[in-house]
Amino acid sequence: MQRMRPIFLILAIWGAIHPMWYFLRWFGENGFDLAAMVEAWHANAASSGLVWDLTIAAVALTVWVLDDTLRTRYWPGLLAIPATFCIGVSCGLPLYLFLRLRPKGGAAPVA
Repeated sequence: MQRMRPIFLILAIWGAIHPMWYFLRWFGENGFDLAAMVEAWHANAASSGLVWDLTIAAVALTVWVLDDTLRTRYWPGLLAIPATFCIGVSCGLPLYLFLRLRPKGGAAPVA
């Protein structure tokens, strides 16, 4: 699994930059109005479904990160939670996998 670590880092970076580009573009066109952005996310049933899909995935990831962090006592893994809710699941999930697969010697215990 160590060979996957750089891939997860690349995906975390991509997952931070690519969605943020769209958010910043939207804010540039509409001003920094979070309420309007949330309203835009629910413009139709398809986008509402996607919002709920990502929200549920974010909550599931958070529960997993909390459980795994409490079990392994590897506290840097908690960085995935703000990454998930401030950027998105596209950053938070690969970031957590990158952090979780740290090199041997600092490896998290496997339960």
